[in-house]
Amino acid sequence: MLSREERRNRTVAVAIVMTGVTMSAIDTTAVILGIPVMKTDLHSDLLSMVWVIMAYLLITTIATTQVGRLGDMFGRVRMYNLGFAIFTIFSLFCGFSENGAELIAFRIFQGLGGAFIFANSGAILADTFPPNERGKAFGYNGIGWSLGAILGILVGGAFVTFLSWRYIFFINVPIGTGATLVGYFMLKEKSPRLKESLDYGGLLLLGAGLFLILYGVSNITGSGWDYTTGLEMLMGAMLIVSFIFLEMRIKHPLLDLSILKSRILTASIFAAFFQSLATFAVLFLIIMYLQGPRGLSPWNSSILLIPGYILGGVVAPLSGRLSDRVGARVVATIGLSVQIVGVLIYLTFAISTSIYVVILGAVVYGSGNSAFFAPNNSAVMSSAPPKAYGVSNGLLRTMANVGMLSSFAVALLMSSLSIPRAYAFQIFLGVGKINGQLSLEYIKGMHTALLASIVMLLIAIVLSVLRGRETRNAPPVVRNNPESKGN
Repeated sequence: MLSREERRNRTVAVAIVMTGVTMSAIDTTAVILGIPVMKTDLHSDLLSMVWVIMAYLLITTIATTQVGRLGDMFGRVRMYNLGFAIFTIFSLFCGFSENGAELIAFRIFQGLGGAFIFANSGAILADTFPPNERGKAFGYNGIGWSLGAILGILVGGAFVTFLSWRYIFFINVPIGTGATLVGYFMLKEKSPRLKESLDYGGLLLLGAGLFLILYGVSNITGSGWDYTTGLEMLMGAMLIVSFIFLEMRIKHPLLDLSILKSRILTASIFAAFFQSLATFAVLFLIIMYLQGPRGLSPWNSSILLIPGYILGGVVAPLSGRLSDRVGARVVATIGLSVQIVGVLIYLTFAISTSIYVVILGAVVYGSGNSAFFAPNNSAVMSSAPPKAYGVSNGLLRTMANVGMLSSFAVALLMSSLSIPRAYAFQIFLGVGKINGQLSLEYIKGMHTALLASIVMLLIAIVLSVLRGRETRNAPPVVRNNPESKGN
């Protein structure tokens, strides 16, 4: 039986982590809705507006593993609260941006705050809940994401229409300030501190390697393939290989490669990568279909996706609770299979497809996505050693973000194979539409990309099945840290 204080601590931890996830989801969907107005108001160009999205994803992906390690060393609650503060401050700066360059720069720092939040949120839940209840906890996270996506569409659309795009960022300030203060005074630090030195060499090699690879992916998205981009990505891969060799030789590595000996943890992390690689491409392609060939506004296109987010918010906690009982393998695999069914519905889309079929596809696809998320994340944290919760969750989020960023690039690249690249950018950003033969060519290219997404989901299914069943009946975590605050 839990004491009143333990119940309160769990409630506070879930509420704070859900707030972070919700803010991130609001920011993601609302920023995409606000792009057309931002472009006009800031007198910017299409490529700069793409970088408003890409810069945030890029820095979050690069920094997540590193700051997860900082959480293991200096306290996960402390690093989480620091991330909330950074995210909130630079949200304010984003709202005051006077041109595209300023907005991109502030989004980079906002992404750094997001990295601290993402890397340590799962670790905080793992510290707070025993293994046999973590699926439930991550299920609440799924509710936060679905709620944030819905609010991002509704609130973001209202701000853009009736006030200003700047309020998309300003709304983060009171929420973020309140969450930072509550986290500072009420979140309890339970993580054991690693008495180790920072691996500066590992930080440099991994950060530089990821940057060159993902910067190359970003450049391919913006201007296509060239030898310079290929050289950047090759150098990035070489730095990643050098990082692995370094980590195998030093006493206190940034990433203890021994944690990857766990088949469950490794398979779950790579399942998240392939699922993310498939999922975000599908989302972008469907939005472009609705805005391009169908001629809908960004607002109306997003509204059609809301039923999928609603059902996803219902499915997430249910799948999390079920995974606590039967393990992640069965539940997550079913979720991936349902996603494939959703993609098959999307493959039927044509110029005159009924809106009800669009909604059906969104509902099926969204429920499958949510059914995968909570069980897979809880499997990672249930298989990770307690001293490495931060770096394990950071590695999970990094791989998922690499998949997301690559997926974003794939969606635009596949679109540009069937229609001119400039049109692809205009459609995605909601500032243009197409008709006639171009519409038919885009739908044909979209179908090819959707088939590629099915292949990615099938790979994720294989990894999900092969992971085995994790142990969920371990005793609750030991709370022996003398600190009582997250400051």
